[in-house]
Amino acid sequence: MNQAFPVLYPVTIDDAGMRLDQFLVGKIGDVSRARVQQMIEQGLVLVDGAETKASLRLRGGEEVRVDGSAKVEPLRAMPEEIPLDIVFEDADLAIVNKPAGMMVHAGAGATDDARNRGTLVNALLYRFNQLSGVGGELRPGIVHRLDKETSGLLVVAKNDEAHRKLAAQFARREANKTYVALVHGSVKADHGTIRSSISRDSIRRVRMTTRGSGGREAVTHYVVKKRLNSPFGKLTLLDLKIDTGRTHQIRVHLSSIGHPVVGDALYGAPRELKSLRGPISLHRNFLHAAALELRHPRTGEALSFAKGLPEELEEFLRKLDAG
Repeated sequence: MNQAFPVLYPVTIDDAGMRLDQFLVGKIGDVSRARVQQMIEQGLVLVDGAETKASLRLRGGEEVRVDGSAKVEPLRAMPEEIPLDIVFEDADLAIVNKPAGMMVHAGAGATDDARNRGTLVNALLYRFNQLSGVGGELRPGIVHRLDKETSGLLVVAKNDEAHRKLAAQFARREANKTYVALVHGSVKADHGTIRSSISRDSIRRVRMTTRGSGGREAVTHYVVKKRLNSPFGKLTLLDLKIDTGRTHQIRVHLSSIGHPVVGDALYGAPRELKSLRGPISLHRNFLHAAALELRHPRTGEALSFAKGLPEELEEFLRKLDAG
């Protein structure tokens, strides 16, 4: 709610019978019903000059006054006992192999504790107790991210100095990440580079797009590892490196050239692969952060880590071969 207060909303006869919170959601726009209810509970909404309840049924003819947006205490990530695959750790950093299906941290728009559970950050706080605070209370230790349905290697900072130095490596493109993806179709060139700016999709806000204006520079390099002419159609296994770290970058870039990542229905992949023997499906994206190279933030030593495909992706490849 980016507007000046107070704001007055007249209630018409057409609004008669509507709950107050429903009425305000429709009038304000881009605000959740839960947030409107918080505003009412905090006395920021008056009906004909009086405080009331969210459940009030409007009659028509009243005047609703809104004096401000709800004051919400920011969430803090809390420790939670969740198993972790730690590839490496010392006093300054840890390298974690994140499974698919786990969010790295709660979103900035999270308004309840339920959305702040089960994340990598919750697990890290339980395991290490102390992490860097540079990223804020919802993102302690997080230097870079992976999408929820992407697995693989992440570096985590245990103190502020390590965080700043690691983040600088990523900003200067000195840290190298290699991904493995299985995509639909046969990628023609053995290697190539995709240079398309990425912006938020103006219609489907959960998506990113290369077709919008005013996007941010994004560069993705790919090399063909293997082409598969399977009973489920032509597929290509790729190694990828990114020069930039935009939201959904690999996924939207590959989709933009007509080769969406297998399992990524958000960017055009089918939900099932079909053959004469029946369909198979993958309930995650076939995208894995397989290797990570960086310098130690304290010693400057070159560090290199690798993690093979998780079992569910190996099993999927076996199913493709079996047909």
